[in-house]
Amino acid sequence: MRLDKFLNDCGIGTRKQLKEYIKNGMVKVDGVTASKPDVQIDPEKNEILFSGENLTEGYAKYRYYIMNKPQGVVSATTDNHDTTVIDLIDTKFDKDLAPVGRLDKDTEGLLVITNDGKLSHSLLSPKKHVEKEYEVHTLKPVSDDDIKKLSEGVDIGDEKPTMPAKAFIEEKDGKKLLHLIIHEGRFHQVKRMLNAVDNEVTFLRRIRMGQLSLDESLEPGEYRELTDEELEQLKNNEKSF
Repeated sequence: MRLDKFLNDCGIGTRKQLKEYIKNGMVKVDGVTASKPDVQIDPEKNEILFSGENLTEGYAKYRYYIMNKPQGVVSATTDNHDTTVIDLIDTKFDKDLAPVGRLDKDTEGLLVITNDGKLSHSLLSPKKHVEKEYEVHTLKPVSDDDIKKLSEGVDIGDEKPTMPAKAFIEEKDGKKLLHLIIHEGRFHQVKRMLNAVDNEVTFLRRIRMGQLSLDESLEPGEYRELTDEELEQLKNNEKSF
């Protein structure tokens, strides 16, 4: 990797600014003042200092975050009107991060954010059938007949009905909540599925993706890096589903 690309990825400045920083001796590679912006470095092996700050401490080629996405934030990398989930990430290694899939603006819950395109593609590929589990609050009680219809697949206005899902009721804090497990990713799918059984979603939260469950200790808007065990769970989805 070129030195100036690494510095740019860390948010230090534009290519033009970086040339000046390097020219002024503000950047060191393994203790030696850098003289050229195109010098090749390996951030996982070399120590890069900018004005005395170690930029390579904690560096990894790929970054993996789990976020409890809040309502009112969009699952996108950029947006001209709304705050994005990437806007909430505040690290020096946040270049090229993107959410894995999308949650509606008013939906909360589990969202994986990474710059590992291969893993993202694997999790989103229709061929992999990765499960997504949602906690669904509804306007009206969900009947046994509704559960049967949702489980078998319903007509949501697309060319084909939804694929068979898993639907069940869980009692939580004195309330009966619908859990819906799907492995498709159609536009507003959960909301449209409930509309198909003459009901309406009042609150929606994703609590699981594949084998990875939402960290309940994360408040909406909070995030952290995935543990090695959690990352392995995600990577094993290709083998498990």
